[in-house]
Amino acid sequence: MAETMKQTVAGILKSIERYNPANLQTLERYVDMQSRDNIRLGGYLSVLKLYQFNPEKFNVDITCQILLKALTNFPHTDFTLCKCLLPESVTENETISQIKYLADILEQCDFAQFWNRVHQMPELCNRISGFHDSIRKFVCHVVGITFQTIEKDNLANLLGGIDDVTLKHWVKKYGWRDDGNLIFIANQDENIKTKNITEKIEFDHLAPLMALL
Repeated sequence: MAETMKQTVAGILKSIERYNPANLQTLERYVDMQSRDNIRLGGYLSVLKLYQFNPEKFNVDITCQILLKALTNFPHTDFTLCKCLLPESVTENETISQIKYLADILEQCDFAQFWNRVHQMPELCNRISGFHDSIRKFVCHVVGITFQTIEKDNLANLLGGIDDVTLKHWVKKYGWRDDGNLIFIANQDENIKTKNITEKIEFDHLAPLMALL
């Protein structure tokens, strides 16, 4: 059934039918299916665009699923693209405002505040399969390019207050080393690559300067 739906939606998105409001229910069902089955979200921009053209069909629930799914693809710009398609009339919706705030603090890498907010809205975030682990991948990306070593307790908190077993999983996944109370991430000096810059200056450009000597 999932494969059939995927092919149907692919056909819609490749044609002018993506702008046909009659296909909105099909696209909404696909969004809901992808959220639950942790399939990469496709066609969400088309759904939001159809909401723009047909405001009477706007669905807050589906929109929230799209925005939360877009969050899981940080640091890519999915969320920004989705946010730009939101009608002004719904930007003050409480739930949508909460999700936008999550995006803001995630972009600022304020992970402690992010997880604090997420834990306050479990029913909302749990609707997106793999939501927490997708965010943890982004956290690990930031940690990997920022730290040489990090305290184990600090890393656990950055990843959402996870237990030791789960922490070991992420440490192993990214090839980091557990040195007791510290996690060795990487020698950031090794990530610095020298670059030779060659500048070419034409003789005609130097002639006025040489005339002054």
